Amino acid sequence: MEFSNDLLRRYRDDRRKLLEFLLSSGLIKEITAPTDIEFDHLSADYVLECIQSGGVLDVSQAIRRYHDESSHPIAMHLQSGDVFHLLSGTESAGSPPRRVAPSIPLNRKAKESDFVERNNFPGPTYPAAERSHISSQEAGINYQENTIPCAKSLDNKLTHSVGLPNLRTGLRDDDLRETAYEVFLACMLFSGLEIQTTEGRKREKSSKFLSGLKNRKEKRHIESAPIESHLKVLDTIRLQMQISEAADAFIRRRLTQFVMGKVCAQIDVPQLSLVLLTGLLRSDFPSEKSYLHWKCRQVNIFEELVRSDHMKTEKEMIEESLAKIKNSKFFFLLSYGQEWDMKMSSSQRRDVLLNLRQVALAFSSIPGRFGIEGETYYWTSGYHLNIRLYEKLLFGLFDVLEESQIIEEAEEILKLVKLTWSMLGITERLHHTLFAWVLFQQFVTTEEAILLDHAIREVKHVLSADVKDDKEVSYMRSLTCPTVGIECETRFDLLQSIFFSISLWCDSKLQDYHLYFSQNSSFFERVLTMGLSTGTQDFIPHRNTQFTGYFLPNDVVTQKMRVYIEKTQYAACRRAIDFAIGSMNGKMHPLAILASELKQIAEKDLSIFSPVLRRWYPECAMISAKMLHQLYGERLKPFMKDITSITEDVRKVLPAAYGLECCLIELYSSACEENNSHYSRGFERYQIAEISKPFILDWVVAQCEKILEWTGRAFDLEDWEPLSVQQKHAASAIEVFRIIEETVDQFFQWSLPMDITHLQALLSIIFHSLNTYLLKVISQLVEKQKLYPSTPPLTRYKEATFPIIKRKVAGSSITDHEIYKELDELTSSKLCIRLNTYRYIQKQIAILEEGIRKSWESVASNRIDRYSTERTPATLEPTDVNGESVSELFVATLDCIRDSAAQGIQKTSEFLGAKVVFWDMRDSFLSYLYYGGVEGNRIEAVLPQFDKVLNDVCSVIDDTIRDLVVSNIWRASLEGFMWVLLDGGPSRAFSDSDTVLIEEDFNMLKELFIADGEGLPRSLVEEEAKFYRQVLSLFSLQTQSLIKKLISSSQNMSAGVNSYKKGPRYVGDTHTLLRVLCHKRDKEASKFLKKHYRFPASSEYDETAVESSSFGSPFVADILKRGASFSWSEKSHSSFRSITKKFQQVSWK
Repeated sequence: MEFSNDLLRRYRDDRRKLLEFLLSSGLIKEITAPTDIEFDHLSADYVLECIQSGGVLDVSQAIRRYHDESSHPIAMHLQSGDVFHLLSGTESAGSPPRRVAPSIPLNRKAKESDFVERNNFPGPTYPAAERSHISSQEAGINYQENTIPCAKSLDNKLTHSVGLPNLRTGLRDDDLRETAYEVFLACMLFSGLEIQTTEGRKREKSSKFLSGLKNRKEKRHIESAPIESHLKVLDTIRLQMQISEAADAFIRRRLTQFVMGKVCAQIDVPQLSLVLLTGLLRSDFPSEKSYLHWKCRQVNIFEELVRSDHMKTEKEMIEESLAKIKNSKFFFLLSYGQEWDMKMSSSQRRDVLLNLRQVALAFSSIPGRFGIEGETYYWTSGYHLNIRLYEKLLFGLFDVLEESQIIEEAEEILKLVKLTWSMLGITERLHHTLFAWVLFQQFVTTEEAILLDHAIREVKHVLSADVKDDKEVSYMRSLTCPTVGIECETRFDLLQSIFFSISLWCDSKLQDYHLYFSQNSSFFERVLTMGLSTGTQDFIPHRNTQFTGYFLPNDVVTQKMRVYIEKTQYAACRRAIDFAIGSMNGKMHPLAILASELKQIAEKDLSIFSPVLRRWYPECAMISAKMLHQLYGERLKPFMKDITSITEDVRKVLPAAYGLECCLIELYSSACEENNSHYSRGFERYQIAEISKPFILDWVVAQCEKILEWTGRAFDLEDWEPLSVQQKHAASAIEVFRIIEETVDQFFQWSLPMDITHLQALLSIIFHSLNTYLLKVISQLVEKQKLYPSTPPLTRYKEATFPIIKRKVAGSSITDHEIYKELDELTSSKLCIRLNTYRYIQKQIAILEEGIRKSWESVASNRIDRYSTERTPATLEPTDVNGESVSELFVATLDCIRDSAAQGIQKTSEFLGAKVVFWDMRDSFLSYLYYGGVEGNRIEAVLPQFDKVLNDVCSVIDDTIRDLVVSNIWRASLEGFMWVLLDGGPSRAFSDSDTVLIEEDFNMLKELFIADGEGLPRSLVEEEAKFYRQVLSLFSLQTQSLIKKLISSSQNMSAGVNSYKKGPRYVGDTHTLLRVLCHKRDKEASKFLKKHYRFPASSEYDETAVESSSFGSPFVADILKRGASFSWSEKSHSSFRSITKKFQQVSWK
């Protein structure tokens, strides 16, 4: 129970373990040892010298050297041997000072206060009632360091002892441990258990002892020959109590001899000491010193129990008899005790022991005070020694090699330890109390959580025990433990004193749980349980001093919990403030640092401490949040009053303050939800939102102009070349989105309260930026209608029989060179990059929207107004002043951008198809096909170029829009094919036999786009070709049938041929039928056209004259002259499946 010698005990244990390891490790070649080795009496220096020299270790020499060294002070290893250590310098120390020590100067602290005031950063202020509770040590203040103290580990010592009466004879810790083992053996023996092995059993050698100590865990599983269970447990106890085999052997032998000649079935501790003194001699011990020490211990044990308030004559007789045995006059000499062993005869020694035995019997015959069964006089008179002895037995349950572990045989040992209850005055409730105390001490030393769990379990046994025996209650109250307090000495009983000591230690940690449990959160709940279990019990009055609970148990718990929380928060806040003051380096404002530190405190409260504390005190989170909120608010308000513009300090302090408030709100609301209380009653919001809102809007407006400027610059530098094989879109689009994403990140990095107005402003600048970019891209396209050639004049077929003067088909020239230049710059590959860029914008819009939505949800979840008393349903979205919701904002902005990109894809893909057919292939397709006749100018010569164009396009275009682009090229190809048939000019006329060849060419073109199932779906190709196939079928009709259809269709026309305007064409319309007749190689058709329409003959026109123009095409000259240009019906089409391969070149026969 005393802790002054705890360090010495640990040193001795470690020294013994080291020597045991050295002797058993094989480092020493040979050991000349007696039957037993007393490790406490071996010289460690001598053993190390033997290891270094490789010589033989003589155990007797090691013992002799140990005794020689113990008679001198600790000296350094010098040849002279005259340098040794003292606690102080004897020559220079002089006499002790008589004046009072001066107080600690506060100059440095005053200087720091001046520094804080100059920087407008007030220090901590606490209520006067609480200032006395917060010492600098509790708050963890360290003005020399600029780092906040990290979490501490639990102290490995208790701050308060139980307070048992002191041992008057100076018994040491080892004396109590050895005596406890002797008591244990005696109780086993008098209980009828065998403690001595059978005769002839050999004693284990020293090396076997050591190996058994090292490998005891392994031996538990591979035990040798079976022996009786209690003997195995007894051997384990011997090892745990660190009793040598020699001492164990002669103690067992002497107790066995004593029991064989006795009839009584009970013995007490004083009689046990006399029995051992009577039966053991000097020859039973390995050395003189060990014998004298053992004898002195037995005398002190006897004296401790029988020397009390007795008659003067008995007291003098006891002192005289004990003095003869101990001979204290020569106590510190190795030769002391010779008067007892050599000068006194055996009869004299017997008379002295007989006198002491009579005294011991007299005391043993005194009945117990409370009439408990088995109670002896020594239960109350010697309880201070009995409790210490029982405690030593309980400490034997912990592994000597791993103090944090309880040995496997603990349950069996506890059953045997119960045998000592009658001798030591232990009851079941007292056993649970002492066992809880021992477990708790071991937990404090080792910080092993399982030990604290066991201790809590034992405490619950104590508190839940239904004690109905008033005698036991009176007995427990008689075991008093005086405790020195601040003003007076208080007397507790043993149970109260143990609980008081445990509670004090727990309180010291729980009153600053942030410091001690932030990194050991698993301990927090256990320590809190233990502290409340032992600290909220009523105290029993003793004499003039009385401790009773002033409140009901629940009120006591509430009061203690509130003290824990308030003192912890005060200490944590002071550390945070000191850290913020010490970190004034100009980079971060102290208020921002303080907010960050307080936020960490609140987060730990929310995640670690509040879930545990609220089991006993539901309002714990409210108290913590309100304290932190008030403390920081007092320092933030003066700063916010001086804000007139956005400065660097404002940008750092306001987000940090808002982050702290959001965390405190979450902490506070967690308690409100459990208690169904109103949030608004607990907090007075910081006015951060009112100050920051206009500043954020001004920043967004300023960003809009910058983004538009950067977007225009990126577009001007665009060359519409792919970035890489994987990135086949424009670099300018990537740059635009990079700028937008940076702006979005900066927007949400404000970490300030925002409403839907801010979101509306952000989406607005995104919309304007992307819309401006899309308009710039679309504006570079030339109008699609400028790609088509002008409609040539309608003629009737007639072969020239004699030379005539021919007219030119088109006489106009190119006047707009800029359009021609633009068309040449809009190559197919660059148009594909534009299409990919549109698609990239669509994809990035989806990613951008998802990111903005998630960030906004995070911002919205932290908005303070969502905790107002009048809460809106969770399904309703926040709206702006015009009633526009968040979803509507995204629809009005980002969805519009998606639609614009889709329109750009459609327009560009249509332009690409038309440009490929009517501009890029104007010579190879429009000018060549069927020019001057069908047989010599078939489509076979054109298909390879079609195939090349399709391959080039498909290698660049994005897979998701490939079918759309190819389908537009297919439509343009159909339009070009029909242009040749219907608007091909005077040089094209088709007979009935040509119709078969034209149909073959048409099917070959169709199969090219189908590409054996790897191209466009056949159903789509057939659907698009349906109308054109019907037009082609008109050439197969008889001339009379066509004339009848034309006459029938003409009746519906209100004007002549020249009044035709552009519009959807259908098979039966007048213009289509008329053009079929014009290009039909038939005399009857020619006569009809001449008679009714007076069309000139085709032989009157010369198309070759146009070929000499600078553009090298008969149609380039008319490209800018748009007459009644044709237009085919446009139909919607479903999405096509992706093309998985490039178009394969079709082999034509």
